[in-house]
Amino acid sequence: MSNTVKLPQLAWDDPRDVDFPLPDNWDVKVNNIAGYNRPALTDDQIKTSITTLMGTAPIREQAKGKKEVVILFDDMTRITRAAKIVPHILEELALAGIKDDQIRFMAATGTHGPMNRWDYAKKLGADIVARYPVYSHNPYENCVYVGTTSRGTKVHINAEVMHCDFKIGIGSVTPHGFAVFTGGGKIMLPGVASLDTVHANHSIPITPQDRKDYGINPRRCDMEEVAAMTGLNVLVECIVNMRGDSVEIFAGAETEAAEAAVEVAKTHYITPKATDKDIVIANAYIKSSEAGGVIKGAAVSLKDSGGDIVTIANSPSGHVNHYLMGAWGRTIGGRMNMKQPIDPKINHYLYYSQYPEMSSVINVDPPGKTQLIRDWDKVVQALKQYHPDGASVVVYPSADIQSFG
Repeated sequence: MSNTVKLPQLAWDDPRDVDFPLPDNWDVKVNNIAGYNRPALTDDQIKTSITTLMGTAPIREQAKGKKEVVILFDDMTRITRAAKIVPHILEELALAGIKDDQIRFMAATGTHGPMNRWDYAKKLGADIVARYPVYSHNPYENCVYVGTTSRGTKVHINAEVMHCDFKIGIGSVTPHGFAVFTGGGKIMLPGVASLDTVHANHSIPITPQDRKDYGINPRRCDMEEVAAMTGLNVLVECIVNMRGDSVEIFAGAETEAAEAAVEVAKTHYITPKATDKDIVIANAYIKSSEAGGVIKGAAVSLKDSGGDIVTIANSPSGHVNHYLMGAWGRTIGGRMNMKQPIDPKINHYLYYSQYPEMSSVINVDPPGKTQLIRDWDKVVQALKQYHPDGASVVVYPSADIQSFG
């Protein structure tokens, strides 16, 4: 089969492009995000972003006289290459007179499971893990009350974070299912908030329009209010290409950095929406451990008469553990655990992973449409049986971070 597409795989485990061969008689289109191939920032460009802040004084000035510093970073469900950013932040802190024993790192995992040393090393670099204490947020314990938002959310935040008088957050901005985009105040809520606080925020009613509008989305506005309430001093926001490299960084005061990043994100992640397709192949690279989110976006490209979806999710670590929304048994789950209904137009849902894990598809409803397959040749064989006379196909290489506008 010479009809082959190259897709990025293994974002945190030796990232590479992998060939996915498809039958020659298939009509295959590849629809990328607009900024898919933008070049990665150089080290000098990253340093300039960190040393020249938006809407606030440089770290070297702001941090003078501070006693305790915490650097928050997002977890493995986000592609932020924090290891390329952290050294420049540490240089700025050193110029402010901050010593190593005044600094700690906190993984803003929200209600995801905790990270371990191997994760920290991938995210921050092994030298950072050896030099500084790195902690994983615990949403169940050691969270202190800091106030109530205008929407009634009682805010409890990680006590270690609130103990610090200088707070820096590092994250990335990509499309998000209900908060419009990641990044911004999400580094605090849900990042280092209690389970009760996250549950309250995620329970705020939203409309379909709210899911599209960053400025009015009430859950997002609640998060931004918490970021201000908790005293986040500096936020670093990354825009990434299809391979997870930072192509733009906005750093500075939380509101200014987040809003500037969102303005770029609105066009950077736009993807041409295909229609009337027999098959949609949706590659989850950036968020391969949260690949279930690509189903809804993929279904819009199928024929009204129905078709098939293939999710590619090669995550050696498996599906993320989610205390709030995940399943914790056949009969139990988090407070917001729910079935993931798939569009009736989907005749067959094929979930391809070289690292198969039944729990990654356990919540897909109805379950009879789901096939968990670890061999790509078997994926193609199944599709050829469903479409013996050929097929019209669209491939979304960045299905987990794309936006149709």
